[in-house]
Amino acid sequence: MKEIKIPELAESITEGTIAEWLVKAGDKVEKGDPVVELETDKVNVEVNSDYSGVIVEVLAEEGDDVSVGDAIAKVDENAEAGTVSEPSTDAPKEEAKADAPKEETPAPAASSEETVDNSGVIASPAARKLARELNIDLTKVKAQDPLGRIRPEDVEAANKAAQSASAPAAKQASAPASAQEFTKPVKVEKMSRRRQTIAKRLVEAQHNSAMLTTFNEVDMTAVMNMRKERQESFVAKNDIKLGFMSFFTKASVAALKEFPLLNAEIDGTNLIIKEYYDVGIAVSAPGGLVVPVVRDADKLDFAGIEREIVRLGTKARDNQLGIDDLQGGSFTITNGGIFGSMLSTPILNAPQVGILGMHNIVKRAVVMPDDTIEVRPMMYLALSYDHRIVDGAEAVQFLVRIKQMLEDPYDLLLQG
Repeated sequence: MKEIKIPELAESITEGTIAEWLVKAGDKVEKGDPVVELETDKVNVEVNSDYSGVIVEVLAEEGDDVSVGDAIAKVDENAEAGTVSEPSTDAPKEEAKADAPKEETPAPAASSEETVDNSGVIASPAARKLARELNIDLTKVKAQDPLGRIRPEDVEAANKAAQSASAPAAKQASAPASAQEFTKPVKVEKMSRRRQTIAKRLVEAQHNSAMLTTFNEVDMTAVMNMRKERQESFVAKNDIKLGFMSFFTKASVAALKEFPLLNAEIDGTNLIIKEYYDVGIAVSAPGGLVVPVVRDADKLDFAGIEREIVRLGTKARDNQLGIDDLQGGSFTITNGGIFGSMLSTPILNAPQVGILGMHNIVKRAVVMPDDTIEVRPMMYLALSYDHRIVDGAEAVQFLVRIKQMLEDPYDLLLQG
């Protein structure tokens, strides 16, 4: 009998949640076959079987939290497919007692559908799952089965007894902050592991950095005119549209080269100033915000950046991002404008010390250098930065430099 265990996933990932079982008890698997989908704080990954054989027991249910090294299933390398059935709440199968004389009472033993834990409790997977959900100690559950096997109905009876005993005390105690304190209908849902991690890291970023945000606005006329003039030839040559994000990525890389502390991170009392430009692009995915990374953005032309953004965005929306797609960014760009945001203060993507926020383009009356007034497509820009290593003057100049390049984008095209 072999155990399928949660493997090492990545340096920063030590646990996950069982999202979906891809096999069930009784299924035959080959070495390398995916058996379960695991939801981690970054991506969903498939765990493969290290052995060929038949799944004889599932040790973790969907929704259970597991850590690296935990056993989640057992594989019999010598069994035949279909010899083990799925967990049920029925009485033990007759074949489980086939070896015992019909006129004698068999000794307590677990059937093929049941497991014995370290405390000697015999229970079906369904009963164990229900006990976990209800927080019931199986060692205190009285079994109706004469052989001592615990079934789901035994767990339910124990839960009812526990509720009856605790009801008087619960009325006197103050109610916890949960759905029970609401007098009108509510819906309570458990946060996904990714959403829990997003919440945790955003709070940590604010607690562990001296975050400050500076703002500016950019006239998008030149960029929009260039896109309009060159879109057709760009698509014909590169088979991809020229979007706004490649302009902002190019401008950010150029500005980072002039102000390298915004492309750094803090390591204790040291500064790690990165001499590469891996730009994270925030993407809204079904499971929450993710930040896939465009590698070596300084070495890509406009078409190369657009292809990478489309490729990573598609993978994010299809929940196909890998760990390598998300790690190691040096600076981040987020575009709330696609959802209609006019202005925001983006939160740092730790351990990075800079994040650029784009917003929606709005036509506004603008006073021109000759004091005339024109209607121009304007966008507010926001730069959040870690004030521990980036001074205000640097941050302001960084954002001004991006503004200058976007208002005269021909220099960006000349840079490739």
